[in-house]
Amino acid sequence: MGLTARIRTRDGWAVSHAVVTVTDMTGTQVVRAEADDEGVVRDATALAPGAYTVIVTAVGYAPVASSAIVTASGRAEIGTVTLARQGGTELPPPGPWTVDPAHSTVGAVAQHLGISSVRGRFTDFSAAVEIAPDDVTKSRVEAVIRSASIDTGNGMRDQHLRSADFLDVERFPEIVYRSTGVTEAGPDRWTVHGELTMRGIVRPVDLDLAYLGTGADPWGGTRAAFRATAELHRDDFAMNYNQVVQAGIAAIGTTLKVELDVQAVQGESLPQA
Repeated sequence: MGLTARIRTRDGWAVSHAVVTVTDMTGTQVVRAEADDEGVVRDATALAPGAYTVIVTAVGYAPVASSAIVTASGRAEIGTVTLARQGGTELPPPGPWTVDPAHSTVGAVAQHLGISSVRGRFTDFSAAVEIAPDDVTKSRVEAVIRSASIDTGNGMRDQHLRSADFLDVERFPEIVYRSTGVTEAGPDRWTVHGELTMRGIVRPVDLDLAYLGTGADPWGGTRAAFRATAELHRDDFAMNYNQVVQAGIAAIGTTLKVELDVQAVQGESLPQA
């Protein structure tokens, strides 16, 4: 006899802090039970046969109400209840996540001669994400990029980018990004507010973040995928060098579009290969 239910997110993850409340047709509460670490609710309270209202709530999620019929057996088998994030937004399960550089890309695009684009990427970086359990806006991210790892596919250009005209990698070997807050921007979309330190200069930079979902990987782990973009201005970081070609056209544009494609593995470290 009693109540059983499974509480899950849209991605199928357990909502361990969910609360299930059952009321009879007069509105009187007859059962209140909390989900365990697996998102499962089990309560042995004997229920009289009849119709009931079941309400499932959890901090950060929109409540769900449904009807349930208790049979002569006294059991109310609710089945799986899916909760949506408040406002329709989704994120991975809470806790630490570690970015996998082998399956992630940190890239940038600059205008060249005003008519085409030059694409580059950093090949050496690390990052960690912490998804807050109750208030996802308190989630955090920190990333460290080795500035000398810039790669645009042209050795001469890369050497110039490493020089004091641009990244000045000898004096400033690391580019660091630390988040200061997160706000919802729509379903599965977030704005990450943070500070970028480059060439020893700190500037506020917002990332437009899209959460692409989670899933199991072949190595027994759980992965989450994100895509993020931002816009930087070279002048903000004292990278003022430019060569002017004919008709006053600058060789390199002053605006950089940053493009991030990220896979993160659940846990504080990457699995051993």
